[in-house]
Parts: sequence; C-alpha cells; structure tokens
Amino acid sequence: MNAPLPPGPPPRPDWKVPIDAVAAFRDCIDVRTPAEYSHDHVPGAVNWPVLDNDERARVGTIYVQTSAFEARKIGAALVARNVARIIEIHARDRPREWQPLVYCWRGGQRSRALVHVLCEIGWRAAQLDGGYRAYRRHVVATLSALPQQFSFRLLCGLTGSGKSRLLAALAAEGAQVLDLERIAQHRGSLLGNMPDAAQPSQKYFESELLSALSRLDRRRVVYVEGESRKIGDLQLPDALLAQMRASPCVRVETPQSLRVALLKADYAHFLDAGDALSSRLARLAPLYGKKAIERWSDMAARGDHDELVAQLLELHYDPMYLRSIERNFPRHSDAVIAQVDDISSRGLRTLARDIIARTVEPEGVAREPA
Repeated sequence: MNAPLPPGPPPRPDWKVPIDAVAAFRDCIDVRTPAEYSHDHVPGAVNWPVLDNDERARVGTIYVQTSAFEARKIGAALVARNVARIIEIHARDRPREWQPLVYCWRGGQRSRALVHVLCEIGWRAAQLDGGYRAYRRHVVATLSALPQQFSFRLLCGLTGSGKSRLLAALAAEGAQVLDLERIAQHRGSLLGNMPDAAQPSQKYFESELLSALSRLDRRRVVYVEGESRKIGDLQLPDALLAQMRASPCVRVETPQSLRVALLKADYAHFLDAGDALSSRLARLAPLYGKKAIERWSDMAARGDHDELVAQLLELHYDPMYLRSIERNFPRHSDAVIAQVDDISSRGLRTLARDIIARTVEPEGVAREPA
C-alpha cells in the first residue's frame, strides 16, 4: 500500500503528514535514541537512531554548558555519520517507490535530517508533523473517548476459572477479543508476572492498547476479561475502565479442582522456584501473619502444590475477588453463566461457541456465521 503523499517526482523533503495518516504508511521509522524508543513508540515503528543515547547526552550538555552553535556543529557531524550508516545498513535495498514515515521527538531536526537524505536519493519519505509529542497527545485524547464506542462483554470469574484461556477460545471461534493481560504482560495477580517478559512502560501499554482497539470493529461485541484498575504496575485508562464496568457480564464458573489444575499449569514457573514463590508470598504477611506465610512456604518446599493453591484460593483470592466484583461490576448479578466442565482446548472452544450463540449483538448488527 502506498501512502497518501503528493504524486509524482521530484521528491520533496518538506512533506509533513498529520497524526491521523500514520496508519497509511507501511514503514515507520523512529530516529530517537534507543532509550526514548524503548520507553514508548508508535507500534510497528523501527528504531534507526540518528543519535544514540550517549551522543544525544553529549550534544545536550554542550548546548547547555557551551553554546547552541557549538552543539549544532558537533551534532550535525554525528547525525551525518549515523544517517550514512542507516542508508548503508537499512535502506540501500529498498525499492524506488518506498515511502517511509519518519519521526523524532517533535518533528524537528533529527527526523528532518534523515528525510532530507532519503528524498535526495529519490525515495518519497515524509515527516510526522509534531513528531512523537503529537503522537502521544493523540493517544491520550483518543483513549479518553474511543472506549465509549465499543460494546464489551466482560468475562468475570474467580481466580483460576480459565478466563484467559476462554478468551483465546472465543478468538479462535471468530469473536472479537481485547486481551488486556497480554498487552500488559501480566496476569493481574500477586504472582502474575510473566516468566520471560517484563511489563512495558505505562505509555507503551497505552500505545499498544490504542493499536488493539483501532483494529476492532466497533459494530460488533468485544469480549474482555474483567480487570481491576491496575494490571500489575500498569493502570487502565479511566474511560476504558468505566465502559467495562458498565458492560454486561459472562460469569465463568469452574469447579475448584479444575481451577487448581489451571493455576498449577499457568504458574508452574513459580511453583518450580521455591525462593521466588516464598518471596512473593511474604508480601501477604501483613494480611495473614507470619505463621500462615511459613505454612505456605513449607507447602511449596514440600511440593504440596494442590493444597497450597487451594488454601490461597480459599483464604486470599476468592474473598478478595468477590469483594471487588460486587463493588466494581454492578451487572455481575444478572450475568450469563458459562459453566466450565472441560478445560481442554476442544472443551473451551465448545463453550466459546455457546457463549457467542447467547450473546446479543448491538442493535442492527447481524451475527456472523461461525
């Protein structure tokens, strides 16, 4: 897909496109430092920095301590070398019709330097007007209004009910889903950290959240897990949380034996690492006392995982969840019931089809065939 730039040669290095045109570009280049990029960026953008972390710090120090003119001279030399490297390593094999979108912090000198060289070569590059700052303002503004345009169905249920797996089964059966825990890289509980991934920054979580919402059809129901205000260290936008809390619920009911089995599978990395598990359990000492923590730690050390999980559910997770659901999800009492009797992939997909069949789509939207 070609981006909506003015047609025909010659390329011009002064093309700037507004934030709402970002999706029209197949390739997006973030020329900020790796540190800036890792904190937040346009989803899908690649990082081709024209100044690395140390170089930008050096130029900034000279700007403050010596002069802007001296900083520009040194910065220009560094940018020129890095742009040459970008052309040689990343751009030289791109076709003539390549149309990348380039941005830096505020649509200024760093992105303009790369766009100018790309256009001089003959590619049809463009700058994002306002740069990352304009993009960030767009994310914040859109997340304050967009969630209200969706019709959500909340999957509610006690910890270990299989809500995340059922959400995946709904997606496999053609339903629209918003997987907040996947985006947040956290399962939303005391032991919810993913074993192989850290949580993103709050800003990048919001960027990915907006990207996920933008791909959904607003005319169709979207299934989402009922979450508290925070997932790990990350906070849900107020507008999304309010829309979720006002939405109809699907109550997932699962026998405790199956809940224990699911939790043992999902948290095997903790159950196999006694020290890490004991460290997390110690955070519950103010609620249950040191003797309870010692008892649970002994269970973990002995490998008595069934009893450990059952006690944690009965004494901690279930009471906490029931208090939260009553307080935050007023439509939970009249929820559609989804009874889990089979936690296999086939069993959950069968249940997903039943949920879809019982879901009332927004008025005027025909149900899609399974």
